[in-house]
Amino acid sequence: MGPNDGVTVSPPYTVQLMFDDGMVHRINLESELYGEVFEPLKDPGFFARVQIEGGTIAWPNGADLAPKFLYEAGDLICPPAN
Repeated sequence: MGPNDGVTVSPPYTVQLMFDDGMVHRINLESELYGEVFEPLKDPGFFARVQIEGGTIAWPNGADLAPKFLYEAGDLICPPAN
C-alpha cells in the first residue's frame, strides 16, 4: 500500500498523500530529517521537490521513505467515500 495520486507539500516539512485505499494522510516529516541522505531535505526548497516514485515518495538525491511508515505516521484527514 503506497501513495498513488501525487503529493502536496505544506511548508516547511509536511506532505499530504492519498494512498491506494483512498485514505488521505498528512505527515509532518521534520523529525525524520536526520542522517546523510535526509540532511539536504532540511532546505524547504529541496524538500518541496518531492514526488511519487516507485510506490512511495522520493527526492532527487535518492532519499525516500517506506510507504508503510508514511501510512502509519500520518494523520488521517480524509477517509474514502463509501
